Amino acid sequence: MTPEEQPKPTETKHLLLGAAYWLRDLMLAVVIAVVIILFLYQPVKVEGTSMMPALEDQERIFINKFVYRFGLGSIERGDTVVFWFPRDPSKSYIKRVIGLPGDMVEVVDGGVRVNGNPINEPYVPEEFRDHMTVGRVTVPDDQFYVMGDHRTASHDSRGWGPVPRKYIYGKAVFVYWPLDKLGVVR
Repeated sequence: MTPEEQPKPTETKHLLLGAAYWLRDLMLAVVIAVVIILFLYQPVKVEGTSMMPALEDQERIFINKFVYRFGLGSIERGDTVVFWFPRDPSKSYIKRVIGLPGDMVEVVDGGVRVNGNPINEPYVPEEFRDHMTVGRVTVPDDQFYVMGDHRTASHDSRGWGPVPRKYIYGKAVFVYWPLDKLGVVR
């Protein structure tokens, strides 16, 4: 290399400075991503068919882990929640909230009644309904009655009772895979 072809000290300094800024930005992005995943949103893979057609087996979703913490948001009827299975807390389930604390829930020939009134469930297609009857259950304080949308394929509160609030750790909010299902969880 001729002396004219060798990088000048200022050019080398600019390249190093540019690389340092790029590395700093990359590290900041990684830290922000880790904080978001650990405290706000978590990717989850749906396993099973109990939430069809809203969520299908092997779909990937984001759950909001922050919304129910610290009393910032309340669990509402119709929310799709992720929780530790009460009979085996090493397993995680996803279901829809049907009954709130203090509600009286009953299932008559597949139709759900809350506090004596039938509820409208447009998220349960006719072909996924069953004709099960479950006697009245009063949902205890700080617990929630949950059911899958695919009633004939769902293992839920009808079989093992309400879920304690402390086991609910997130709300399903967004499908990100497969791309043709990309969008907000309904």
